Amino acid sequence: MSEMTEAEFWAALAPVELKTVTYRLYHDDHGFPLFYSMEDLPGKYIDIDQETYANPPTHARVIDGKLVLTHRPTVVKLRPGEFGIPCHPSDVSIVVSEHKPHIKWSLR
Repeated sequence: MSEMTEAEFWAALAPVELKTVTYRLYHDDHGFPLFYSMEDLPGKYIDIDQETYANPPTHARVIDGKLVLTHRPTVVKLRPGEFGIPCHPSDVSIVVSEHKPHIKWSLR
């Protein structure tokens, strides 16, 4: 077995491909944060920096494609409607089958 020279050693190494790391905040149609990820997943998202990814703000929304910090939590109301999650007619906290009596509730 012959020894490899330093030049042969470096020539034998495959070049390392560096991948760009992206940090994303996925959000719903109203701009409310859903989750943070470094993966390319389906859904609406904005690119964020590593600091925001590591220390996500507790009160934030996405407005016009930008992360905006809010000083207080945003309140959204559940309202009955034609579309939404089917719930028991007398208790909105119980999700039922669409084949049973129900009222559909959604965030608006």
